[in-house]
Amino acid sequence: MLTLKHLFRGTSTVRRGIQDKEYFNERTDVSSTVRYPHVKLPMPDNSRNQLHVEIDDCIVCDLCAKICPVDCIDIISIKATEEIGKTSDGSSKRLYAAKFDIDMAKCMFCGLCTIVCPTECIIMTDEYDVSLNSVEAMNYHFSTMSEEEAEQKRQELAIAEAQKKAAKEAAMAEAKRKAEEEALLKEKGEEGNA
Repeated sequence: MLTLKHLFRGTSTVRRGIQDKEYFNERTDVSSTVRYPHVKLPMPDNSRNQLHVEIDDCIVCDLCAKICPVDCIDIISIKATEEIGKTSDGSSKRLYAAKFDIDMAKCMFCGLCTIVCPTECIIMTDEYDVSLNSVEAMNYHFSTMSEEEAEQKRQELAIAEAQKKAAKEAAMAEAKRKAEEEALLKEKGEEGNA
C-alpha cells in the first residue's frame, strides 16, 4: 500500500551525481533504484526473454515456424539420404538445417515455439537486454551449414532420388514382364486343354 511516506521518501535530495561511485552508498533508505547494468534484478524461471536454438539437437521438424504467430522463424530443410545422427534425447536426425533464422525484431516473445519443440532445442534464455544498432543485426542465424554445403546436400539428394526412381521403375518393369509371362503360360495351358 502506498502512503504519503513513500511520496516524501522519493523526493529526498541526494548530494552526489549519479555518476559518482558513492551515489548508491549515500542512499540509506530503501530505494527502488539498482545500479543497472552492473546490478541486475533476478529474473523468474518462466520469464520470456531472448530465444536460443541448440542446432545440434534440432530435428528440423518446422513446428516452431508453423506455430509462430508473427512468422519470425525462417527454416529451410534438406532431406538427408540416410540418418545423420542423434539428438541429445535420442531422436534421430533425418533433415539438414540449411537455414534456421529467427528475427528478434519481429518476435513477440510469446514462447509458443519453445512449447511445441519435441526435442526442446529452442529455449528462452535469461538474457533480456539486447541493444543493437540496426534492425538487421536482430536477425539471428543458428544454422551452421554454408551455402556450398547446402548445395552439395541438395545434389546428393537429387542423385539418391533419381537412383530410387530408376530402381522402382526397373522393379515395376520386371513385375509387368513376369505378369505378362504368367498370362502367356496360362493362355497356352488353356489352349492345350481345349
